Amino acid sequence: MINKTLIIAEAGVNHNGSIDLAKKLIDIAVDAGADVVKFQTFKADKIASKIAQKADYQKENISNKDETQYEMIKKLELDFDAHKILIDYCKIKGIIFLSTPFDLDSIDLLVTLEMETFKIPSGEITNLPYLMKVAKLNKKVIMSTGMSSLGDIEKALDILTHNGTDKNNIVLLHANTEYPTPIKDVNLKSMVTIGNAFNVKYGYSDHTNGIEVAIAAVALGASVIEKHFTLDKTMEGPDHKASLEPLELKIMVQSIRNIELALGDGIKHASESESKNINIARKSIVAAKKIEIGELFTEENLTTKRPGNGMSPMKWFELLGTKASKSYNEDELI
Repeated sequence: MINKTLIIAEAGVNHNGSIDLAKKLIDIAVDAGADVVKFQTFKADKIASKIAQKADYQKENISNKDETQYEMIKKLELDFDAHKILIDYCKIKGIIFLSTPFDLDSIDLLVTLEMETFKIPSGEITNLPYLMKVAKLNKKVIMSTGMSSLGDIEKALDILTHNGTDKNNIVLLHANTEYPTPIKDVNLKSMVTIGNAFNVKYGYSDHTNGIEVAIAAVALGASVIEKHFTLDKTMEGPDHKASLEPLELKIMVQSIRNIELALGDGIKHASESESKNINIARKSIVAAKKIEIGELFTEENLTTKRPGNGMSPMKWFELLGTKASKSYNEDELI
């Protein structure tokens, strides 16, 4: 049985505030074969003060260097009607809609829209009121753990599980919040550490350039992969540059599906495709030279050669010293 990885195509704010662009991103996610397309739900007034500055990677990707974080994200809000339009469009296209709430009001908005799964971003893992509000919903939770220690994760998990969320409904995503994440800072093995430490399902939210780390995460047991994507990396906006373009997203999804097949069921056995090669590749005990009836089998008159449809060489010592019950020509199977 193949364990299918849930692949979340993270549109995030790469819609640049445009419903038409958001729909194009949904189309791209569908074409790539992603399971989920994810956006971000927030009220700029609720998550950033008027003087909050942008992160370094945001400054690099926004032409207006004097623009504050508040001014930048204010233009990227999706209101209730926009959410409804995108949810309906996802239903038509046959892909799951998901959005990350970044404030308490946005949690309420997504509840109203009957979201079944809540994605907690890395920045909210130490936000007690936020975590309690999500926990009491008793929904499925996917929580990113960027910037966190095991202690931070443990506290957040305790808040969730002690306030109404079933631990079996929680997936923890290893993440690094630098966009793009330097390869040397990925620390992918800690994803497995998280899963083992808390006995929960785990996955990976990937912010590196390229697709190889996300694919490696699947090989290490990730049950969820999240990856930003865009229509065009050169577009104006905070996250475009560190996102995959359509063809890259498609290749990533196909590669993950191939890795799932390659991982198999963990039981070591001859596969269906290779079984026909057993007699061709393996060897049998054969006569190294002409052997007469009644002659003793010795290391001088026996050897092993292909094909493998005769006596197995594993019976070598059982055969040595016994008498030949018939005559054999050189290379004849014993």
